[in-house]
Amino acid sequence: MQAQQFPEGAVLVFGGSGGIGQIVARGFAHAGSDVAIVYRSKQTVAETVATELRALGRKASVHAADVTDPAQVEAAVAAAEQAHGRIHTVVFAAGPVVEQVLIGDTSHALWKRSIDTEVHGFFNVVQASLPRLRAAGGGSYVHLGSAGHVWWPAKDGLSVAPKACNEALIKGLAKEEGRNNIRANSVLVGVIEAGMFLELLQRGVFDQKWTDEVQKMLALKRWGKPEEIGYAAVFLASTQAGYITGQQLNVSGGFGI
Repeated sequence: MQAQQFPEGAVLVFGGSGGIGQIVARGFAHAGSDVAIVYRSKQTVAETVATELRALGRKASVHAADVTDPAQVEAAVAAAEQAHGRIHTVVFAAGPVVEQVLIGDTSHALWKRSIDTEVHGFFNVVQASLPRLRAAGGGSYVHLGSAGHVWWPAKDGLSVAPKACNEALIKGLAKEEGRNNIRANSVLVGVIEAGMFLELLQRGVFDQKWTDEVQKMLALKRWGKPEEIGYAAVFLASTQAGYITGQQLNVSGGFGI
């Protein structure tokens, strides 16, 4: 990645141990930012990523938190701020593996799990971090959303619907917090060769018929690379995007156009 400019401090990546989240964390480090990684259960992965970032000459810290627990989120944000002095950007990349089911076949338990993690989780992160961004004179949020907002993918409602709420929250943050020099944007994630997609592929959830149908929906006839999500997230957090807020950057190979 080319060098980017950031305020002093670190990017705080929730879900930084995930398949895409860890690549986003590496992208920020390559662009010149220190990084605070928040994980829920993959401590070994988070520590490995942090070690790699330190080898690049960046300061990296690791923090545990379940985003559904406000107290754990508050503790992680406070610890990250203490470790780095300031948080300049919050990236929300946390989320469970999304089961592929029709809306009508979705259980109450699956729906609650998705809403608790994606929606309540993001709200908890905002509540813990926003006062700190205000006090520091500004900052930004980068939310990893879904390209399904452009064209609804059948059976992916447990991802698209909760993230739709977060897209509304992103616009609200942009509207309300711009006066505090705080920006908020989303990266809409398409089919990326990492994380959830690879796990579901290995389970056999996505067969050749599914692949053929999705490929028809793509202008660029390939799956995306996690680094391409990282490039977008880094750009939106950098001073190069300093006059961009409340927007969605769709990184999906032209899915659905």
